[in-house]
Amino acid sequence: MLRTLQPGQRCEVWIASVTGESELVYSTDELLLEAPNWTLDGSALILNGDGKLWIFDVAGRTLDQLPLTGVPDLNNDHVLAPDGRQIYLSANDGHIYRAPLGGGAAERVTADDGSFHFLHGVSPDGGELAYVGIDAGDFSRPGRLLTIPADGGPTSSFDTGDGHCDGPEYSPDGKWLYFNTEAFTSAPGHAQIARMRVDGEGRERLIESDTVDWFPHLSPDGRYASYIRFPSGTEGHPADLPVDVVLVSTSDWATPLHSCPLFGGQGTLNVNSWSPDSVRFAYVAYPVH
Repeated sequence: MLRTLQPGQRCEVWIASVTGESELVYSTDELLLEAPNWTLDGSALILNGDGKLWIFDVAGRTLDQLPLTGVPDLNNDHVLAPDGRQIYLSANDGHIYRAPLGGGAAERVTADDGSFHFLHGVSPDGGELAYVGIDAGDFSRPGRLLTIPADGGPTSSFDTGDGHCDGPEYSPDGKWLYFNTEAFTSAPGHAQIARMRVDGEGRERLIESDTVDWFPHLSPDGRYASYIRFPSGTEGHPADLPVDVVLVSTSDWATPLHSCPLFGGQGTLNVNSWSPDSVRFAYVAYPVH
């Protein structure tokens, strides 16, 4: 089902700096946009909305639809290829697609294996995708961390412990997978940030908190990370809650450098939204007036 704005609700696209400033760059009460990616040239943000893909020109403050064919309605899991010319997309039919970033025909990557596939990461060399698999599309079952060759093929599954895991993303050096997992606590839905090496070894918890922490995103230079912090007791990553977008140094995940409180959740920060120079990152808020 496609998300839409509630009566009296707005969609706001923000750009934050590692120095703590945040700027509202786009606001609308007509279209619910989600999950910004930053283009490789630093000029634009890619977002989904109404099942389609959109490009927002940062300097000109204009929003335009990217014309894609051969792909069903999109959800908010999309990541640019390292070459900056292609984008990988998760669609509402449960499959991952690849398409030209400028628009055109999409090609399906994943096979009909009985699972839903939710993309979150592309390896720095562009050869592999990391995603969450939901067996039989049964969302009462925990998501599993899997990888697949970027052109399709056999998948590899990783043991992240008990409970749901989500948001797997490669480190800029390609040595680690970062993700959130419920494996460290028995409290329902209590996701925490973790990582493991790409060979599946060395799993470690990076944050120990009372909040529910999702979607770790590393800056391209590896110095910083952003993530979204839900209130304690939250299960899953729902929409329309008071949340925080948090900035940390990757050398000290326990000590936030800055946080941006907002009304949002689902769609706010599902995918990596860092600028290529590692100075800024984007997020989306959904205030109700």
